[in-house]
Amino acid sequence: METKQTQKMITVTEAAAAKIKEFMAEEDSKPEYLRVYVQGGGCSGLSYGMGFETKPEEDDLVIEESGIKLLVDSMSLDHLKGANVDYIESLMGSGFKVNNPNVVKSCSCGHSFSTE
Repeated sequence: METKQTQKMITVTEAAAAKIKEFMAEEDSKPEYLRVYVQGGGCSGLSYGMGFETKPEEDDLVIEESGIKLLVDSMSLDHLKGANVDYIESLMGSGFKVNNPNVVKSCSCGHSFSTE
């Protein structure tokens, strides 16, 4: 497990950090980390996932950003370099949005993508 605070592998907006802290406080397990990952699936080949964790795994990179401790596994790392996690509220709905400079193609649903 490696901690990197100076490298901006993934950034988190203040809006997203506030919402993440709010959701974490509601969890009975009192998680300390937000896992951000990439998994296979969707019409473009990859999709994002997020979940709360109480401790990191051995191959996790720990990133502290905007008061949030993020966990990123080694497989997801290359796909998420330079990504930004934001929280959007609009008339069409609200939710987390990952702005990722590595995406070369995404589908119309907005949940699936591919990188080089």
